[in-house]
Amino acid sequence: MNNTGLSRISSRMTVQDGVYEQLRHALMWGQFEPEQVTTISSLAAEFGTSHMPVREALRRLAAEKGLEISRNGSARVPAVSRQRLDDLCRARTALEGLATKLATERMKTAEIEHCLALAREHEALGRDGHVHEMLRKNQEFHFAIYELSGSEILPQMIETLWLRFGPYMRMLSDLVIHQINEGTIHPYSTYHYEMIEAFRRGDAEAAAALMVKDIEATQALLQGMCPI
Repeated sequence: MNNTGLSRISSRMTVQDGVYEQLRHALMWGQFEPEQVTTISSLAAEFGTSHMPVREALRRLAAEKGLEISRNGSARVPAVSRQRLDDLCRARTALEGLATKLATERMKTAEIEHCLALAREHEALGRDGHVHEMLRKNQEFHFAIYELSGSEILPQMIETLWLRFGPYMRMLSDLVIHQINEGTIHPYSTYHYEMIEAFRRGDAEAAAALMVKDIEATQALLQGMCPI
């Protein structure tokens, strides 16, 4: 449970939701290793809570397939595989491409400028070697788009896919850290800027296609790192 960024829950009224939200985001951002095992006791100690809110949070996350619960009550981050990566990315491209298409049709100038600001922050964080912050800003960029889709369902479904993608996000962060340490910085924001130009043109089909390319580029980086 090192470097997970979890903090103690201070308000009794929000303790259950607070534990769940912190764990959910930690998983989604790749703060846990694939197959990492943790226990209710260790999490309760880290959060400064009783076992009950932790147990309930783990139950909810297991229902979303973000964790696996063993008979003894410990929780394990799912293993990674090439097959599961490809399956998740297939679903992501379908839903995120659609959400991007719908969002483009509704975008106004202020919303496009907000996306541009997020893309610039994402690029700057990567250039400065702040990998974990860069990946969080990447998520913020994506969901700023999906929330504009006008759909109540799509952002919720996409967020669940991102939760299940968490172990791969950990692999991605480790890969990017290794590349930066070797002096290699890839242009991870390229598709973001191209999407913004498509937003300006109101070209929903092009924006959706670029979102798909963005996801597939990450998929290609990870495929060689995954067991079959």
